[in-house]
Amino acid sequence: MKRKPIYVEIDIESDLDTLWKHTQRPELHQQWDVRFSSIHYLPKGDSKHQRFLYKTRIGFGLTITGIGVTHAFSRREDGDRMSVLRFGSDQNISLIREGSGYWRYRDGGRGVITFSTQYDYKTRFGLIGAWFDRLVFRPMFGKAAAWSFDVLRLWLERSIPPAVSIRQTWIHACSVLTLALLWIYEGLVPKLLFPEGGELEMLQHIGWWSGQERAILGMLGVFEICIGLISLTFHKSRWWYRLESVLLAGLMLGALIPEPAWLKAPFNPLLLSGTMLVLCLLASWSSTDLPSDSRCLREPGTPRTSKVRQKEERAHDIHL
Repeated sequence: MKRKPIYVEIDIESDLDTLWKHTQRPELHQQWDVRFSSIHYLPKGDSKHQRFLYKTRIGFGLTITGIGVTHAFSRREDGDRMSVLRFGSDQNISLIREGSGYWRYRDGGRGVITFSTQYDYKTRFGLIGAWFDRLVFRPMFGKAAAWSFDVLRLWLERSIPPAVSIRQTWIHACSVLTLALLWIYEGLVPKLLFPEGGELEMLQHIGWWSGQERAILGMLGVFEICIGLISLTFHKSRWWYRLESVLLAGLMLGALIPEPAWLKAPFNPLLLSGTMLVLCLLASWSSTDLPSDSRCLREPGTPRTSKVRQKEERAHDIHL
């Protein structure tokens, strides 16, 4: 099965030495690269190649440990820099058996560095492992690399530490997903599946749609489901959260003004809408300076020269 190498490229407003330091020093690298939990250099000795130990926590108390070898080229003839590496793991639970790749630093002038990587690897578990890698792991691993590159960009351009970017991403994801699920649940369960549970009675008490309450409730349920799905699409738009806030306030007032007694209910419109308004606020606040893998190119943009290609191929000559 033919494998497609993973490629990621991003432009970062920084000087070459600063970017080099944040990617070549393990204590800095492990902060922004979510693919690794820790990276430690091993004693170098007389070798010109630097060996390192990496660990990745995959959940459920399991950790993948591997050994890598890297070699950095100081300066190439065109002023760019490059480092090549090989990596691999002997653990049977590791999908990756061994791989190799490079990091390239191109000075585009005007304070912008084009930082790119390309790497490939061999997998375990035969045909099953190959298919799992192709359909699930490789796309996910590539997105993780691209997302990490943007975390690095925010660190160098906006002085936002990686820990802050990662925490903000979790806050945003939890807020958006919870908000969307609440919209979908409120539209599906009490309005479409079980209208007799209280929503139908609420409309009947209002008395605005005599005999048409069930149809109105169904349309309102479909509307709320659509709002939940749209929230997932426009989760970075502050205007969308303002519109959602207006809709929530309108639904809450539309239920409480005709029938204030609903405030006595355990899960009343004020409690539900107030919770969703807070989630809107958190999602809107956390949408600023959010890392995104979409800022990275996933295909090489320009043909590479034969000299560059030769130096990239030297990565395959380094042995663990």
